[in-house]
Amino acid sequence: MDIVRSAKQNVKIKYLTLNSDDEVTSKIVHEMLTLFKIEILAENHLKNDTTYDYELLSIENDIATLEYANVITTVTCITENGTVKKITKEKTARLGEKIPAAIRRLIKLNLYDIFLNLTKEKAAPWGILHGVRPTKIVHKYIDAGMSKNEIMKRLQNDYYVDKKKAELIITLAFKQRPFLSKNGLNKVSVYIGIPFCLSRCLYCSFPSYVLPKEEILQQFLTALKKDIFAAKEVISKNNLIVQNIYIGGGTPTSLPVKEFTELLEMVKKLFFNKNTVEFTVEAGRPDSVNDEKIRTMMQNSVNRVSVNPQTMQEKTLKHIGRKHTIQDIIELFDKFRRVGMSNINMDVIIGLPGETAEDVENTMQRISVLNPDNITLHALALKKGSILKNNREVYLLPDDETTMKMFNIAMQYAENLSMEPYYLYRQGYMSGNLENIGYSKKGSEGLYNIQIMEERQTIIGIGPAATTKVINTDNWSMETSFNAKDLTTYLNSVDKYIERRTALINHAYGNKEE
Repeated sequence: MDIVRSAKQNVKIKYLTLNSDDEVTSKIVHEMLTLFKIEILAENHLKNDTTYDYELLSIENDIATLEYANVITTVTCITENGTVKKITKEKTARLGEKIPAAIRRLIKLNLYDIFLNLTKEKAAPWGILHGVRPTKIVHKYIDAGMSKNEIMKRLQNDYYVDKKKAELIITLAFKQRPFLSKNGLNKVSVYIGIPFCLSRCLYCSFPSYVLPKEEILQQFLTALKKDIFAAKEVISKNNLIVQNIYIGGGTPTSLPVKEFTELLEMVKKLFFNKNTVEFTVEAGRPDSVNDEKIRTMMQNSVNRVSVNPQTMQEKTLKHIGRKHTIQDIIELFDKFRRVGMSNINMDVIIGLPGETAEDVENTMQRISVLNPDNITLHALALKKGSILKNNREVYLLPDDETTMKMFNIAMQYAENLSMEPYYLYRQGYMSGNLENIGYSKKGSEGLYNIQIMEERQTIIGIGPAATTKVINTDNWSMETSFNAKDLTTYLNSVDKYIERRTALINHAYGNKEE
């Protein structure tokens, strides 16, 4: 009954039954189905003439035994032409493991074993780790006093992470510790989101909009200014020190010169201080940056920028909706270097439509000539809301094996530039089940990137889609406040978001007047 298939084929199952309507359990099951490319046809408007490999997959998770036997049993029944094959797996929780965490982990492990056998897929390099921030697990183990060898065994046994990926996040976590130890209880980062671009890229799912007409733009800037001043007030009231400032989006440099200048002058005046280490502006698209905007950044203490080509292939730039050329990227990079910008990041996306391993090698060769200080490698993610995701069948994407080859080529070029990985995160539906990983030269690590991923410093979010994360350093718990992604909702409700953020920060830092 086992089915062997090519990398491009999914196992197709007509119906799925699950012995629980619990939302978390359902999410876990679907995570593992996605990991092993198992498609449930009935969930996608099954047609009468649709072909499938199996008629029914039945999953039963017995979690009651966790209370008295410390185990979870998963039973699957797979039906083909009326014949049922039953597979049972059982996993034991760790002593002292919290029940909700044990349930999630053990069900995943059981299903991983079952689906690996069913599909004959290769073992997934990240095992059952599905979350955005795998390095956070390592930091938790370091806090508990575990050695590198102990952490390695835990990642491999408890999460099925392969040795190479486990070594990567262990090395990353230990590299990050000195940066995290400098946080201080009252040091924070500030994020300001500008939700505009000059055009929308094929793969983009960010809540960004093509730069609006003057009336809407001014409404946004009025609301953003109110948001910024309210953040400054709560920072001052609680004696907080801004360590890092990050202006992202969208593309902040898509703002007109006058508005862009006013924004940076305001941000510097209100947040920048003698303890501020890093001030980043995303300047990713050459068609949004001119000499005057570069002068504005330099005059207002910006010391890190992102010039993001995504690819150095003209054909792909046109295909994905970027309105600039390779030469534009090179010229913008050179302009920043000439004015003394000391920390320049470049983003590359691996797995773009129509690209080959040779294309990636050529892209990395061209970037290497520029010699940036950081390179962030992104594995293409098919994100909800993107043009690419909504029209997946139209675009030819590299298969997983090719994407992994591409990623290895790009990593080798980064290492040849004397760069080391310093932060990492993952997303759902990533090509090759890979990751996004930031490389940097020694001393050029993106500090905000470390803080946002490891969640060990309070980050104050300003603007649409921004999130405020307040960290309790006693137990590394976190409370959050979210601003609306939708621009109209943000404009109509900015006072409500300010009130929530203010109350959250005041409560966390002891100023409970409000």
